[in-house]
Amino acid sequence: MIPMTLADIATAVNGTLVGANPDATVTGAVEFDSRKVGPGGLFAAFDGDKVDGHEYAEVAIKQGAVAVLATRKVDAPAILVDDARVAMGRLATAVLGRLPDLTVIGLTGSSGKTTTKDLLAGLLSELGPTVATAGSFNNELGLPHTVLRVTAETRYLVLEMGARGVGHIRYLCDIAPPHVGVVINVGVSHIGEFGSVEAIAEAKGELVEALPPAGIAVLNADDPRVRAMSARTQAEVVLAGESAAAAVRALDVTLDERGRAAYTLLHQGGATPVRLAAAGRHQVGNSLLAAAVALRLGLAPAEVADALTGLRPASGRRMDVFDRPDGVTVIDDSYNANPDSMAAALRALAAIGAGRRTVAVLGYMAELGDQERSGHEEVGRLAAELGVDHLIAVGQTAPAYAAGAASVARWGGESVQVTDQEAALAWLTAGLRPGDAVLVKGSRYRTWQLVDALRTGA
Repeated sequence: MIPMTLADIATAVNGTLVGANPDATVTGAVEFDSRKVGPGGLFAAFDGDKVDGHEYAEVAIKQGAVAVLATRKVDAPAILVDDARVAMGRLATAVLGRLPDLTVIGLTGSSGKTTTKDLLAGLLSELGPTVATAGSFNNELGLPHTVLRVTAETRYLVLEMGARGVGHIRYLCDIAPPHVGVVINVGVSHIGEFGSVEAIAEAKGELVEALPPAGIAVLNADDPRVRAMSARTQAEVVLAGESAAAAVRALDVTLDERGRAAYTLLHQGGATPVRLAAAGRHQVGNSLLAAAVALRLGLAPAEVADALTGLRPASGRRMDVFDRPDGVTVIDDSYNANPDSMAAALRALAAIGAGRRTVAVLGYMAELGDQERSGHEEVGRLAAELGVDHLIAVGQTAPAYAAGAASVARWGGESVQVTDQEAALAWLTAGLRPGDAVLVKGSRYRTWQLVDALRTGA
């Protein structure tokens, strides 16, 4: 974080200093995990469901923290506030107010946020020091935590913005007002909490509504709901995609044997060849949105193309493709899942596994609400339509996956329903053959354990 005295921090967060030197200066990171607090840092104590951070106040001070941001008195120098999460947001806003030369970029979408954020952060690093959201830490705690990592040298701040309801992104934009807003897509992720796709579109559009007239809205030209958001902003609108309406466009897309895309980037009358390092046909759209921001902020098309050639998602378990010694290719996309990202991953499996036996290990997709059954059936149906040879459906929604696959009369593959990860691993251990291609994907529930076993068990 930029250096700030405790007195200044207390003013910013509407807090009260208790047992602390007002002139003491925070020069290190702001952390809510006491194990990560270092010299010069500020420790934010939260009352969690299982752990009360206030109990670690003394530990944080011994590790070098200057003070504790707390909601009750602790045996340590402290800034007392009513709500530590709200206080972190206020502090983040105050920090940004001291950095007028910093460009804030917000990204949102139903899927692809983290990958697009990683690609964009890599591109902007070519222009200057860049800070970006770690992983998908994109909520009302993760966003201010990311903001508070900036220094006086930071020139670009890339913030992934998630939402589970209307108003959530507006709140995040109040904390960190964006100069650039990127909307990737509108799908059915979290539809169980939103209630409808229309509500999801309403929420995602809050990002472009927050942009100033001098801002830039980068919108997916290939998603009608996103493209319609151009009417909801005063900012300049830049469309990116494969549509002829896009100002930043991909033409002549091809895939190699590893599922990596190549295309011609069209921009302002120029044509530049691009070859992506990340696997998946869907990475074309992600890379175009990232490229549109970088181009608008000053990176040349050739520089964009060169950078994209070497960029892979920095966040783990997202389209991570690796080969085992026995020739089995594993696609680790196990971090999370929704119907849109499942479809993209299955298409990548079909491309990478062309001419080989393919296996899709699919876990539960969370937060689909009334569409839980139909959402899982739709994914199972697509797996069969794409010709997946073995569909291993894991957990409580396995019957829905299997039913969807069975509805495709021409499918000649096999559907296997298993109760848990251990049973799925048992099938893979006995059933995999050298040269197979395997996709592992689901909504977090220990899905990655299968990948780790596949990585080390060959």
